[in-house]
Amino acid sequence: MTMTVKLDPTLEQQLRLRSAALGRPAGEIIREALVAWLEQTPGVAPSAHSLGLGLFGRHRGAPDLASKRKQSVADLWADKHTQRG
Repeated sequence: MTMTVKLDPTLEQQLRLRSAALGRPAGEIIREALVAWLEQTPGVAPSAHSLGLGLFGRHRGAPDLASKRKQSVADLWADKHTQRG
């Protein structure tokens, strides 16, 4: 498979110099670097749980809000109309 990779000018120049100094094609050096990187990084995608672990439990409110929603709305309504009176 052939891929195109855009390199900034400085990185391209460094690659060309290193390639010439080693007498090896730049593509070979890039392939070796990519293989080394892939071997060092985990191949399994993180789970949704591990990605959100730092976020769980951060936003806390009334724990019974859902079960008492009708009463909460009724209280707010009563407070609003009491203030007008």
